Amino acid sequence: MKKALYCTILFILFGGVVMAKENIKQATFAGGCFWCMEPPFDKLKGVKSTISGYAGGHDLNPTYEEVSAGKTGHTEVIQITYDENLVSYETLLDTFWKNIDPTDAHGQFVDKGSQYRPAIFFHDETQKEAALKSKSDLEKSGRFSSKIVVEVTKLDKFFPAEEYHQDFYQKSPVRYKFYRYNSGRDQFLKKVWDK
Repeated sequence: MKKALYCTILFILFGGVVMAKENIKQATFAGGCFWCMEPPFDKLKGVKSTISGYAGGHDLNPTYEEVSAGKTGHTEVIQITYDENLVSYETLLDTFWKNIDPTDAHGQFVDKGSQYRPAIFFHDETQKEAALKSKSDLEKSGRFSSKIVVEVTKLDKFFPAEEYHQDFYQKSPVRYKFYRYNSGRDQFLKKVWDK
């Protein structure tokens, strides 16, 4: 009885607003050029940050020059920090699929090579199951006539990219828009998802 009264008083004192504790999680996706993968996720309510980086390789201290030359086995990724109370992992997966070509295992759009291969790097078993289900659902949807070739693999280590790559679309908007348009990404996405 005392506990219920205490909670009621707190509820009234704070204007009827109940603040839920944040449920902070991370997700890591590779979708080709990391410059192009940050903006769609930054727009989602509940996403706290996106960091461009590298994952899936063998070097312990990869640099952009090494990764972009295909020397380290890494692929360009973004790591998303999000509040699961506000945005679900399934929503992040949906955003991921709608921003890549899931049928190209050898790169994305104008960028070719294993350093641009698409992948979902899961952080735990729950993410693994959700990723595999979403991949299966996309395959069954018939939206793509070719096989879905995106890797679903456990994240071993994430390496943040150099500072000049972070939020590149905000730091260099003209250069970013020029690159993005000429990459063919938007034309492909419009053709596939505007049906």
